[in-house]
Amino acid sequence: MLAVDVGGTKIRVAVVTAEGRLCWSEQHPTPVTGAASVEQAEQVWAVVESLVSAAMARGRTVAVGVGCGGPMEDRNETVSPLNIAAWRRFPLRRRLVDLTGLPVRVDNDAKALALAEGRWGAGRGVANYLSMVVSTGVGGGLVVDGRLLEGGSGNAGHIGHVVVVPGGRICACGAAGCLEAEASGTAIAAVTGRSPAAAGPDVIERTGRLVGRAVGSVANLLDLELTTVAGSVALGFGAPFFEAAQEELSATARLPFSAGCRIRPSPLGPDGPVLGAAAVGLAG
Repeated sequence: MLAVDVGGTKIRVAVVTAEGRLCWSEQHPTPVTGAASVEQAEQVWAVVESLVSAAMARGRTVAVGVGCGGPMEDRNETVSPLNIAAWRRFPLRRRLVDLTGLPVRVDNDAKALALAEGRWGAGRGVANYLSMVVSTGVGGGLVVDGRLLEGGSGNAGHIGHVVVVPGGRICACGAAGCLEAEASGTAIAAVTGRSPAAAGPDVIERTGRLVGRAVGSVANLLDLELTTVAGSVALGFGAPFFEAAQEELSATARLPFSAGCRIRPSPLGPDGPVLGAAAVGLAG
C-alpha cells in the first residue's frame, strides 16, 4: 500500500504492508503559501508528486491511501485544507489516479487515523471512540458502534471546530474560540511567538485542558469510552498535557455513561498519520 499523508507542516509518503509495517518512508516540508493561486497550488502538488514517484520506484504497489486535512468536497474528490491556503477544491484524488494509474482513496487525516487506531492501535476491540490529532491543526475521527462516522458530506469528526473559549481567537473557519484556534500548534505559535516545542508549563496545561473540555462535550454527546490523541503538539507535550486533559475531561463528562471516558496518547506514535493513510487505502 502506498500511503500519502498531507499535512500543513509536512508531506509524508510511505510504503506500508497490510500488517502496518513501514517498508519505506520519506517526507518533505509543506511549501508555505499565501492566498490560493494556481501557481502556489502547484508548488504543493509538486512535493506530493515527487514523493509519490519516489515511492513508486521502490517496488510494486496495488493502491493508494491518502490522509489530508479538511474540509473536503464532492465525497472527497476535492480537498480544501484550512492549513494549506493554496489548495481550495484541489482535485487531489484525480491527480493521484493520473500519476499512479492505481485505485486511490482519500479521506480526512484524522478520520484516517481513527481507522488506523481500529486496525493496529488502541481502538482494537473498542466500539466507541474518538481519535484526535493535535498538531499544526486539530482534527478528529469518530467510531460509533464500530463504524467510522461519515456525516452528510464525509466531514464528520471536526472536533477542532468545537468552541471551547466563547468569544476567543478567530479561527480559520471564521468562528471564534474554536479548539483549533486556541490549542493547535499554529495558535500556540501565534499567541506566544514561539514554537510549541518551546512552550512553558502554563501553555501545556492550558492546551491539555482545552482539549479535555472538547472531548468531554463529545463524550457526553456520543457516549464514548476512549479518546486517543496523536500529533506533534500533544505527543511533544507529553504527560503534563495528558494529565490536564484527563482532569478537564473528567470534570466535563459527568453523566453515568460518559464519566469513565479516558484520554490516552496514540500508541501509533509519529507514524500514526501515515498509517492512517494506509488504513484508508486498505479500507477500499
